[in-house]
Amino acid sequence: MVGTVPLGRRGLCDRRRECAALDRLLATVHEGRSGVLVLRGEAGIGKTALLEHAVETASGCRIARVTGVESEMELTYAGLHRLCGPEMLHRLDRLPGPQRDALGSALGLTAGAAPDRFLVGLAVLSLLADVAEEQPLLCVVEDAQWLDQASALVLAIAARRLQVESVVMLFAIREPCAAPQFEGLPELRIVGLPDRDARELLASVTPRGLDGRLRDRIVAETHGNPLALLELPRGLEPAELAAGFGLPGTLPVPHRIE
Repeated sequence: MVGTVPLGRRGLCDRRRECAALDRLLATVHEGRSGVLVLRGEAGIGKTALLEHAVETASGCRIARVTGVESEMELTYAGLHRLCGPEMLHRLDRLPGPQRDALGSALGLTAGAAPDRFLVGLAVLSLLADVAEEQPLLCVVEDAQWLDQASALVLAIAARRLQVESVVMLFAIREPCAAPQFEGLPELRIVGLPDRDARELLASVTPRGLDGRLRDRIVAETHGNPLALLELPRGLEPAELAAGFGLPGTLPVPHRIE
């Protein structure tokens, strides 16, 4: 697995619209409501930076967080197990009997046949709601395209049924992965930076005096991808930069970032 390099505050250049959407969603938990949002975008586009913004600004919220692991995609409920963890699973006895048994069996805590996944999804919803009774809860799932299928399905089932539990669920999905389990949930597509902000970000990592036309060319070839603007030019001289990132036969920028 190749993870996305965090962009920090620089990755939030001109992300006012996206940050405002997250801020509005987080505000709902303090009013007793819930919400869900799926962030979609190519590698390096800034999804991680936006998730970090949500975590840092989720005042008064408890944080539950998991990152999908490509090597565990074949392990049923591996992602769900890491998200819930002992901090939540000690509450299992507080769930309705059928839900408790289903979730316990799914996570290998009790003996039993393979549980109905819809029932597991309802159990996850009940568990999150129980946790949020003490403190509003923010669930963050990064690289959701790499969750095992069972975990993705039951988390999506829970997300579709959020109402007034004081729970916010955020999923980040790297395109072009489809992640069909999350289709139909509210989405926010993350695109490249506007040219002015992309040039400003590029200027922070390129040599002084770099020709303006060359800067414009790099911005155009990277399509304003923040991680591409920060990482691809690093350590290159102006003559090397002039060769470009989009030459025939080279991989597209998102693949080169990976």
